[in-house]
Amino acid sequence: MLVHGVTWDGPPPGDAAPDAGLPALRLQSASGGLSSVPLVQGAPLGFRVAEGLWCLGHTKIHGPGERTHFPCPDSAPAERGKQCGRCFAREDSRLMHDFHRGGAVPPGLRAYLMQPHWLYAATFANGATKVGTASAPRKWNRLAEQGAVHASYVAHADDGRIVRLLEDLVTSELGIVQLVRASAKAAALLEPRPDVELSSINKRVAASIRELLDGIALGGFSTVEEEWNRPAFADALCGPGRRHAYPAAFDGGEHGLAVESISGGIALATLPGDSGEFVADLGRLKGRRIESGNYRTEIPALQDSLF
Repeated sequence: MLVHGVTWDGPPPGDAAPDAGLPALRLQSASGGLSSVPLVQGAPLGFRVAEGLWCLGHTKIHGPGERTHFPCPDSAPAERGKQCGRCFAREDSRLMHDFHRGGAVPPGLRAYLMQPHWLYAATFANGATKVGTASAPRKWNRLAEQGAVHASYVAHADDGRIVRLLEDLVTSELGIVQLVRASAKAAALLEPRPDVELSSINKRVAASIRELLDGIALGGFSTVEEEWNRPAFADALCGPGRRHAYPAAFDGGEHGLAVESISGGIALATLPGDSGEFVADLGRLKGRRIESGNYRTEIPALQDSLF
């Protein structure tokens, strides 16, 4: 099975628990079909990772809620990110980042980009804060998959062109980044900063963004004040505690763990025996081929060095 990463389903519309989203490991079979394995608290997750990093294929976007995934026709090794050169050239989503600068896009992607979008400020466990965008249907899911600890929506835009102009403006005027690396997110979750401190940071940054946007002469958007609801399944990992880095790389070998909490694609996991809690970035499985089974993680002989 080829791993496409960790995805999050949002809470049902009108659900009484707006933090009720759940994660799953997205997998592609040898025939190209996609399936999802729910990541349930306490359930064992065992697999063996084959060597190599493989192309995930490409996606054709037909409109706001319609897209088709095409497996790599050559089952080729990854060359550019998680794609081979051929699939990278066919990938619709790579074109969206230049759309607001006048870049040409196919009709389906244009229809997707012309739907309403949200601008947000997301804060992670080390206090790093980024500005980002989400389409209206993925308003909640986008932040869950980013692994935010706290986040605020700061503007609602008529379309994807306007929201990306706002995003670039926030970066150029306030110096707020548009990317926080997964490795930094995982390292921060080994010992997160206090929740009240992270909430304060996020509110302060969000307020500064709203103040900036309220003073610009650009139509097609309105500032908003709305907090994002973090998934309840992420609370244990985002909360206080000291953990250990997972003691093996996901680039090969056998692994067996039980997931206790997940933020984005990063898991708080336990291993067989009384060995404590570990932070394991399951996102590093993306593009890897795995075989499920009753496998175990080998804890290094010098275990005391972990503690």
